[in-house]
Amino acid sequence: MDKVEPHVTISDIRLMIHKYYPRWYPARQSIRLEPNGKSLKDEDILQDLPVGTTATFYFRDLGPQVAWTMVFLTEYAGPLFVYLFFYCRLPFVYEPEDAFATGPHSVVKLACLCHCFHYMKRLIETMFIHRFSHGTMPLRSMIKTCCYYWGFTAWLAYYINHPLYTPPSYGKKQINLSLIMFLICEAGNFSIHVALNRLRANESKIRRVPHPTKNPFTWLFFFVSCPNYTYEVGVWISFTVMTQCVPVGLFTLIGFIQMTIWAKKKHSTYLKEFGNYPSFRTRIVPFLL
Repeated sequence: MDKVEPHVTISDIRLMIHKYYPRWYPARQSIRLEPNGKSLKDEDILQDLPVGTTATFYFRDLGPQVAWTMVFLTEYAGPLFVYLFFYCRLPFVYEPEDAFATGPHSVVKLACLCHCFHYMKRLIETMFIHRFSHGTMPLRSMIKTCCYYWGFTAWLAYYINHPLYTPPSYGKKQINLSLIMFLICEAGNFSIHVALNRLRANESKIRRVPHPTKNPFTWLFFFVSCPNYTYEVGVWISFTVMTQCVPVGLFTLIGFIQMTIWAKKKHSTYLKEFGNYPSFRTRIVPFLL
């Protein structure tokens, strides 16, 4: 491309490429200084990059993209309906003679309410609270995550709503304690998402260090960098205790491992970007991890 002004941004260059090659819309493009380097940010300015009067960039097609809002709506709406599909005990899901042999135990009804509440909360947060630093996600990645969420939901819902499901060992005491923990963690998770939303008021892209607010649920910021993940793990631990179901426990374990990886990356980013970042904060588990 000739006659590219030094003050143009990478976003402008993406638009130029799109003009010449319409099939590669900006969200599909990864522009790098090195073949295996990191993708340059939209706001990067050409004259601020380590290039001379002639610049060589490396282009990679990221494939079809889906907006993050649509990604999360698809991911979270699926489990909501998949779970209800099993809760209704449709005849072709369970054996016909067992499907309506006994009514659902009270904990099964409670588990359905909690599961639906969790994903409805996620949908509301996606539409009104979350702010996304990246506009899109590759379609193939969205398919993988949907298979993960939808598949695990089907697996755990099958056993929780099965006519032969066995209630928790310690009865109402176990159910009530886990319900209290569930609600506390859901409130904490929501509070952290609201606090993170306010860090980027007026669509600002300036990153700031998250700090506790007057809301007690945000005080977990004193100890960890990603309290939203801490509360999310707490939600699923409480749901595991409530239902005493092995598939739920496995889903919780895998989710904890993945969220620990995300928290580690975010914690490292905070340390690099902010020289005054609190050194006593851990990633996801206070004082430990």
